[in-house]
Amino acid sequence: MTGERETRVIRVLVVDDEELVRSGLRLILEAAGDIVVVGEARDGAEAVSAVRRLRPEVVLMDVRMPGTDGLTAAGRVLTEPRPPKVIMLTTFDLDEYVHQALRLGAVGFLLKDTPPRELAAAVRTVASGQAMLSPSVTKRLIASYVDRVPSRAEAARRQLATLTGREEDVVRALARGLSNAEVGRELRLTEATIKAHVSRVLAKLGLANRVQAAILVHDADLG
Repeated sequence: MTGERETRVIRVLVVDDEELVRSGLRLILEAAGDIVVVGEARDGAEAVSAVRRLRPEVVLMDVRMPGTDGLTAAGRVLTEPRPPKVIMLTTFDLDEYVHQALRLGAVGFLLKDTPPRELAAAVRTVASGQAMLSPSVTKRLIASYVDRVPSRAEAARRQLATLTGREEDVVRALARGLSNAEVGRELRLTEATIKAHVSRVLAKLGLANRVQAAILVHDADLG
């Protein structure tokens, strides 16, 4: 019984052109106890090769690197068979590029000054299959950098118009960064019901994850 209850170890690849940053991230993550850094990469090209060789569950990817940058690498990694979850590492001046990465299928992003506890929690969140969309950081930055071209907004509204009223309530809540449990409490539904709604909404909209749903809501200027 004891063995069955042991914590699953999450395999992570760290990608950053600065050795000091990579070492710091490794120390923080492995101190969590349930996370192991299976490899490091100095640029996007090394990252793609390392993903194919090491098969990590989660990749922490810096945006701006020499050679193949993080955005290009994320696009390549996310087209791999059984791709890992990708979290972009960034600073405020690069968030417009991270927004593009989210559209490619990255599950979120972290600022490089994220506290150690939040960093480990983010890795656990995406490894469990959820997008990392925090109300305090991700929602604000996505909203700030969404390109509100009228034609895009109109297309997003048409896409969202295919949802039922309840499904629209759910997707609006996702755009605010709420978890399934929080959405359930707000809408007075069970967490299992919300999970089913989320799966149905993503399938109906042709989206890969909750982050893309949030971006669609912001594109429609409904967030």
